[in-house]
Amino acid sequence: MESTTTKEPAADSGRVALVTGASRGIGYAVAEALVARGDRVCITGRGEDALRDAVARLGPDRVIAVAGKAHDDEHRVTAVARTMEAFGRIDFLVNNAGTNPVYGPLADLDLGVVRKVYDTNVISALGFAQQTWHAWQREHGGAIVNISSVAGLAPSPLVGAYGMSKAAMVNLTVQLAHEFAPGVRVNAIAPAVVRTRFARALYEGREAEAAAEYPLGRLGVPEDIGGAAAFLTSSQSDWITGQTLVVDGGIFLTAGVH
Repeated sequence: MESTTTKEPAADSGRVALVTGASRGIGYAVAEALVARGDRVCITGRGEDALRDAVARLGPDRVIAVAGKAHDDEHRVTAVARTMEAFGRIDFLVNNAGTNPVYGPLADLDLGVVRKVYDTNVISALGFAQQTWHAWQREHGGAIVNISSVAGLAPSPLVGAYGMSKAAMVNLTVQLAHEFAPGVRVNAIAPAVVRTRFARALYEGREAEAAAEYPLGRLGVPEDIGGAAAFLTSSQSDWITGQTLVVDGGIFLTAGVH
């Protein structure tokens, strides 16, 4: 299930995060995990109503929202500026915003759709990283987490453009990790299928069958990824950068010789 409630937050950590695409699903769970440990958070998303509801559930004393489309240059500038105005710093960036508007073989895919996927999934992530780097992280340090996908690590029938973009995010992660070191750590998370509205076409109507393919016996839930993102933005991961953490319920274990 997608998360709908949050525990009482810890004392203010003094740290601030910007989480994109966070009105629901994985992004919301990431924001929830960060708020629970005491961070203040700015969340972004396309829908103002959904963002307003998310802020109410997460806690308006700790969370603000900026509505807009991740691929829009002006939105990225505004989101970073609003975060700095509200909280005075941006320690962590979690690039979660993404899109997958089409299913089908690459041979017949409209190239305009591919450009849209890359613009939202890859270029926006780089754009947000540039903005947070110049606004705070270059001088003060921090961490960036890019939400990739197992689709970027292996062939992904019918979602090839999405998989290509997520593979690009893995490479973006290592490039930024190299350039932003030593002050800013940059890592990625590659989830398998997580039970969200975004991924429901991959399991809806056949969830038990889909879950049976996983050695751990279930699909992912948003909190699985929220916990991973909290780890990668914590002091417990201070010697980790340029890595992609696969969070997949063991599905890659089934990819060997049978």
